[in-house]
Amino acid sequence: MTTDNQIITTKKPLIGLTLDQLKGVAKECGMPQFAAKQMADWLYVKKVTDIDSMTNLSKKAREVLARTYEVGRQRPITQQRSVDGTVKYLFPGVGGRDIESVMIPDRERATLCVSSQAGCKMNCQFCMTGRQGFHGDLTAAAIINQVLSVDESDDLTNIVFMGMGEPLDNIGPVMAAIEILTAPWGLAWSPKRITVSSIGKLSAMRELLDKTKVHVAISVHSPFSSERRELMPVEGAYPIASVMALLSEYDFTHQRRLSVEYIMWRGINDDQRHAQALGRLIRGLECRVNLIRFHAIPDSDLRPCSERVMEEFRDQLNAMGITATIRASRGEDIMAACGMLAGKKR
Repeated sequence: MTTDNQIITTKKPLIGLTLDQLKGVAKECGMPQFAAKQMADWLYVKKVTDIDSMTNLSKKAREVLARTYEVGRQRPITQQRSVDGTVKYLFPGVGGRDIESVMIPDRERATLCVSSQAGCKMNCQFCMTGRQGFHGDLTAAAIINQVLSVDESDDLTNIVFMGMGEPLDNIGPVMAAIEILTAPWGLAWSPKRITVSSIGKLSAMRELLDKTKVHVAISVHSPFSSERRELMPVEGAYPIASVMALLSEYDFTHQRRLSVEYIMWRGINDDQRHAQALGRLIRGLECRVNLIRFHAIPDSDLRPCSERVMEEFRDQLNAMGITATIRASRGEDIMAACGMLAGKKR
């Protein structure tokens, strides 16, 4: 038996397609080129859920289109609400693993944390997503569906690619999703409303920086290569020093912002020596440091450090001329906080 969210279909989704791709669909279905812009408007502005609602396409065109395609929208399977207002959504995923996205309300902001993969290849020791293994890349349709199908879709102010998966390990669909989010024929968002978080996959990072103006967040977590490798095996392939060297080639003073993400663990990376080394690592970069509380996960010996230690670490960075803040923790009671997303095995 299948649920409404898991019906097997051979039709191709229209959401997740760029304008150029929609032009290909129009040609394939015998429609004029301008029909691509009409379809984009129905999909991303009016947010229809069925082809028959695209009423400025002829009835014949809609019938031909519907033989091969569907809008492709999928409602969340479940949702959970935190005591702080954070909402975690479970969406159909890939490879037998459903995926999660998180809506975080904060005064006038409504930020959606989207997933780009089911599971993750990076195997970071502090992250539930990484510890579950990799199940597959999400398509651009599955990424955009999260944005279009949460209850708060019309009220979203920001998107962060900080959910399940490493966004730059799935660069094609992520770039297509960013194009849809920012293009005038799409959702027409400013790229300043979008942040992509990464461990620092170098070639894909350069493509993101060259082709978009979105904000970037880099997961550092230790300024020392040997320590970082124990926490993040990817340090072997993409040393943080090389990541910082690449970032130093780009301007983060005007249209885009660079953030350094730094989860803090008791007795691991929370002392004066680490603060000074972090300052040296990012010297010369226009960036800010987000200090993040560790949220304990099952079968891990890592422990969060105290609020006092985090404040002292922040103050030491500030004294070095580095803007550093402690990120507020949200959604921990529903396993929606940083590093806690795991999806669900189908």
